Amino acid sequence: MLELAAKSLLAYLLGAFLGSLIVGWLRGGVDIRKLGSGNAGGTNALRTQGIFFALGVIAIDVGKGWIATRFLPQAVLPGVPIDPALDRTWLTAACAVAVVLGHIYPVWYEFRGGKGGATLVGATLGVEPKLLLPALAVWLVVAMLTGFVGFSTICAAVALAVAAAWLLDPPSTPFTALYVATALLIGYAHRDNVRRMLAGTESRARRLWLFGR
Repeated sequence: MLELAAKSLLAYLLGAFLGSLIVGWLRGGVDIRKLGSGNAGGTNALRTQGIFFALGVIAIDVGKGWIATRFLPQAVLPGVPIDPALDRTWLTAACAVAVVLGHIYPVWYEFRGGKGGATLVGATLGVEPKLLLPALAVWLVVAMLTGFVGFSTICAAVALAVAAAWLLDPPSTPFTALYVATALLIGYAHRDNVRRMLAGTESRARRLWLFGR
């Protein structure tokens, strides 16, 4: 239990380093939570600061998710013995959920983070990259049909849960539980987007939206 708790905590703390605020600090103290939609994620970074700023944000947010699932579960930590009774798959799943949670509710930044999509992509790269193909396809199709980036991200997170349940061979209860949990987290993080979408005030990505051209 000590290893599970320690590595889950480290994954959360890693997730709490937000790419947007790190890149903003390097750019002279830009805080995109005070700009645009107020969200500390890649979409708001792109809309308010441009493509190169956004690419830096996405690289950091994807990278920390990948580190949390690819390296942290196998890491040897000082004072934390490897628990032979602990299933490595469950440990990896716990680290994935924790790093996404840290991104959405970062302790370093007053618990005001991003929406978790890029970090979940990174975590999936460390878990099973093939699961990203159906999720990215769903994201693109929904974005093109609706123009709503947030709604597309929710649908992609749900697609990851479905893909984990149907495509993994052998089936993996830990990874299916991981993607169900992260789909719920990301859906909750996008609740304001859903409210604005239902009210007709949500911004659309018109370059992606087929019907907005």
